[in-house]
Amino acid sequence: MSHGHSHGGGGCRCAAEREEPPEQRGLAYGLYLRIDLERLQCLNESREGSGRGVFKPWEERSDRSKFVESDADEELLFNIPFTGNVKLKGIIIMGEDDDSHPSEMRLYKNIPQMSFDDTEREPDQTFSLNRDLTGELEYATKISRFSNVYHLSIHISKNFGADTTKVFYIGLRGEWTELRRHEVTICNYEASANPADHRVHQVTPQTHFIS
Repeated sequence: MSHGHSHGGGGCRCAAEREEPPEQRGLAYGLYLRIDLERLQCLNESREGSGRGVFKPWEERSDRSKFVESDADEELLFNIPFTGNVKLKGIIIMGEDDDSHPSEMRLYKNIPQMSFDDTEREPDQTFSLNRDLTGELEYATKISRFSNVYHLSIHISKNFGADTTKVFYIGLRGEWTELRRHEVTICNYEASANPADHRVHQVTPQTHFIS
C-alpha cells in the first residue's frame, strides 16, 4: 500500500513498532471530548451541522450514518476550538471508497473563525492523503508546531477528482491541558490504561503511522 507523505519529509511507522494494544486505541483518540462542539464550524458543508458528526469516538468511526459532504465544490474547512490547550500528535481521516475521498489536508493552528480567504496563507503542515476506509492510517504532526493549540483549522483543499468531498471520521490524538488558577491538569490520551476498564469488542486492523 502506498503511504503518501507530508510536505517536509518524514517516515512511516506501523503500530507494531509502538506496541500499542488495540484496547488503547479508543483512549488515544479521545481528543474529540475536548472539542467545544457548540462553537465548531464546518464551512461549505451541504447539510448544516453535519461537520460536527465526524468528530466521534474511535470505536464509532465505522458508523457511516454520520458524515459531512461538501456543497459548492470539493473544499471543506473545519474550525475546531478546544476547551483547553492541546499538543496535537496525529490525525486520522476516513472517507468514501471513490473519488470523493480527500486527497490533501492542510492544518492551521490558532486562527479562530478562519475563512477560505485565510487559506491562502502558508499552512503549519500539509499532508497528501491516501484513501482510508477503516481508520488504518495516521498522519503524524510536527509536534513542535502543534504543542500549544487552542484552535485547529483543517482545510480539505482537494479530493481525488469528484465534484464534492465526503468525510466520515476525523480522529485527533494528543494531550489536552486545562489551565486552572491553582493547578494544571494534564490528560494524556496515550497513557497506559487497564484494558479491563476500557474493553473494545472488535478486531482492530494494523494501523500505519504517517509523518
